[in-house]
Amino acid sequence: MHTTDKSKPTQTAQVTDTALLEQEIGYVFNNQALLLEALTHKSCKKTPNNERLEFLGDAVLDLVVGEFLFQKFPNSAEGNLSKMRAAIVNEKGFMQLAQIISLGAYLHISLSEESNNGRLKPSILSNAFEALIGAVYLEGGLEKVRVIVCGLLEKAYPNMDFENLFVDFKTALQELTQARFFQVPEYVLVNESGPDHHKEFEMILRIQGKEYARAKGASKKDAQQNCAKIAYMELKRTQK
Repeated sequence: MHTTDKSKPTQTAQVTDTALLEQEIGYVFNNQALLLEALTHKSCKKTPNNERLEFLGDAVLDLVVGEFLFQKFPNSAEGNLSKMRAAIVNEKGFMQLAQIISLGAYLHISLSEESNNGRLKPSILSNAFEALIGAVYLEGGLEKVRVIVCGLLEKAYPNMDFENLFVDFKTALQELTQARFFQVPEYVLVNESGPDHHKEFEMILRIQGKEYARAKGASKKDAQQNCAKIAYMELKRTQK
């Protein structure tokens, strides 16, 4: 169903052949005009664009992700299920699923968006993913959507649990270190690389002068959260 990494396109330039995308999601459109609509951003000033399909896909994804979590966590309370769904059904969550299938490479965007790296923008990727799912639902039905979305969720969250999805590890770690060490963690930026539109930040996390974690992220905040998660899980492990 899935192509190898070598055959995956980059998301910085347009790919006009959508066969690879269809191969990635495991669904071939009978109506290629519907697929084109899903991939057409409103900046193109073309009609139809993907806004209506985005509206539909948002509702379908809310249902399918909710059903996925309901089945995967049979003992979880409604409150935890709602929080987990909220952690996935949002711009960042859908962008992550879109990136797995290199969706940005297939989008039709304006020259202005192209020059502003529109193919990498979270809002554009998220909206296009919703539109793509809306298009699959219209033509292939709910079961096809379930297969695609559940497969992508398993790829995006191979060790899915409540903590991985919802916990603010930076806050949780601070509470833990204050209780155990009477100190808050120290985050230190050690490296910054990449072009302005696609930077990567590397942080280290210290507690009482000792390095507990080192991690990277697309922003300083992401790098801090990634560090905090590593340190939090380690401290919880050694606490047992």
